[in-house]
Amino acid sequence: MCNLMAGREMFLKGKLCVSVWLALSMVGMASAQNYPAKLVKFIVTYPPGGSSDVMARIIGAQLSEYWGQQVIVESRPGADGSIGMDYAARQPADGYTFLLGNFGPVVAKPLLSKVNYDWRRDFAPVSRITISANILIVPKTMPVSNTQQLVALAKRRPGELTYGTSGPGSMSHFAGEMFQQLAGVKMITVPYKGNALAITDIAGGQITTMFSDALPAMQGLKTGKLRAIAVTSEKRWPFTPELPTLAEEGIKGFAAVNWWGILFPAGVPRPIIDKVNADLVKALATQNVKSRLGELGVDTVSSTPEQFGQFMAAEAARWGKLIKDANLKLD
Repeated sequence: MCNLMAGREMFLKGKLCVSVWLALSMVGMASAQNYPAKLVKFIVTYPPGGSSDVMARIIGAQLSEYWGQQVIVESRPGADGSIGMDYAARQPADGYTFLLGNFGPVVAKPLLSKVNYDWRRDFAPVSRITISANILIVPKTMPVSNTQQLVALAKRRPGELTYGTSGPGSMSHFAGEMFQQLAGVKMITVPYKGNALAITDIAGGQITTMFSDALPAMQGLKTGKLRAIAVTSEKRWPFTPELPTLAEEGIKGFAAVNWWGILFPAGVPRPIIDKVNADLVKALATQNVKSRLGELGVDTVSSTPEQFGQFMAAEAARWGKLIKDANLKLD
């Protein structure tokens, strides 16, 4: 008798759980059908005018056109992107705030220091959207024109050459560390608050090299004071096909590509995530968006939410190993 009663209780609890799940699913589907019914905030973790900000405005404008609702880009810069990440994590999970996340604040920063957010716990992946190679640049006055000459100079002068970064935990930082490990050289890291100041100092000869984001590097090259010698991607970059990869130049196994993606705060209903994912894929396939993002030196990609989550986990494992091997710390 007791077993029968216990079984009946479990059956009723099971029915209740299924009913609750169905009710929540129906609410989510209804929300997605009406989504968005008001203005949407698009959080960017870097200052206005940079690659992330321009990227968000291009994609946000296309989504606004699809949805008939404004997508407002809101900059929350500071602490190498972690301030914006923390802010976005604390927003309501109603689908009306999403985040442009990229390699540095999403994956690298939490690996280097303690922050208040965890992308696995606090965010729901939507889609990866863009990728970009970094460009290895040196002053035009520096007596090197290819990677092997730079390696030879660094080996003759161990601990003397400097490389600038756009901040601790940025791809420019990690590319420099990877270069030192694979090339067997020792250089001094010089962190900056963004690319602009570093580009200025390289042009002036204050630092000797940098693995710069594509857009500021291409802008800096126009001054005639810089020389580009390689790209950090596994294959030649379509926007700079004349530049060899570091692997081609003898740094075997070198591959370091920056990426960006869209994240919601955790808890956003899956039907809304799926709708935004589908609209992002459509937007990224338009020639207008592809061309305008190409002007930034970035290429468009897309993924399912699951693929993006798996990709970030793989990135965390890969770069976590480099951090451990190089004994990197934020300070």
